[in-house]
Amino acid sequence: MQLSFAPKIGADAPPFWLNQILKGDCVAALERLPKHSVDMVFADPPYNLQLGSDLSRPDQSKVDACDDHWDQFESFRAYDDFTRAWMMAVRRVLKPSGTIWVIGSYHNIFRVGTVLQDMGFWVLNDVVWRKTNPMPNFRGRRFTNAHETMIWASRDKDAKGYTFNYDAMKMANDDVQMRSDWVFPICNGNERLKGEDGKKVHPTQKPEALLHRVLLSSTKPGDVVLDPFFGTGTTGAVAKMLGRNFVGVEREQDYIDAATARIEGVEPMEEASLAVTKGKRAEPRVPFGSLIEVGLLKAGDVLTDSKRRWQVNVRLDGSLDHEGQALSIHKTGAKVQGLEACNGWTFWHLERGKDLVCIDELRKTYREGLGAAA
Repeated sequence: MQLSFAPKIGADAPPFWLNQILKGDCVAALERLPKHSVDMVFADPPYNLQLGSDLSRPDQSKVDACDDHWDQFESFRAYDDFTRAWMMAVRRVLKPSGTIWVIGSYHNIFRVGTVLQDMGFWVLNDVVWRKTNPMPNFRGRRFTNAHETMIWASRDKDAKGYTFNYDAMKMANDDVQMRSDWVFPICNGNERLKGEDGKKVHPTQKPEALLHRVLLSSTKPGDVVLDPFFGTGTTGAVAKMLGRNFVGVEREQDYIDAATARIEGVEPMEEASLAVTKGKRAEPRVPFGSLIEVGLLKAGDVLTDSKRRWQVNVRLDGSLDHEGQALSIHKTGAKVQGLEACNGWTFWHLERGKDLVCIDELRKTYREGLGAAA
């Protein structure tokens, strides 16, 4: 099916599956995607709730619980086989630098986690979503089940370059490091999709606030987010809002229809609003020699410290000459001070007239040039 809510990537036409909902079983549908084609996966698989009978409130009214056919499995073994099958399909299309989020309850998350680790994924965090308004335990025989667990994992133990917007998460949390326990209400109010009969379209629709934090933390604008159990399209709606691309897989036509209408009504944020806080770790590495190559420094320039106690000469290959010994900006800074280590970028300065310019400012100028070129 062709939908029309695609943020374009480059000048070329996007692939047929980008920003689309593919109808069918997720294993079969994902065979249509190229290998290593998605940046992040958010999976909200069936929980296998094992409901033995209807749930009733104290007033004998029936609880609208999740008893749909797609959540029913004949045994734990059948559920494990199902989990391995969809996870293998997801692993094929996930980029080596990509990550996967899987959400579940106590009914299934431990079994899912076992399969995840057996397949070679590497757990980065388990994140607890604590619900401010959980459904009570009406029978009074257990604690109120007030949370769900999300597993966040890289594709393998040695995966490099996966996205984690640490500084943005810290900024969103009042400049305090974001913790792994998140507090949100369950989906309700105007956000909850309902049919003409007033009943919920989907029994386990996730709140957009939850997906907002997931996508903000572990994707970049333009990334492709896969949701293999798309449901009513929360992942797609938030992805479109945040300037990400998505691909969804869903079997039930009623859910596809609801998700399509929902996503078509989403207005993407302005591109300028999508920028997030980034720390120095997120900035591109700049070799000192690059400053010489582009003319910000030249061989023979003299560098000094902020108090003009030591002087060194810049060599053509990016080393510094101090008393006939050529070392890096960091090792030279440590040597003259008699220290084990030194950040040469902030220690060394270039004289310009009567002023001193820290070479870290020259590095900043170089990076700005890279950004302009990009």
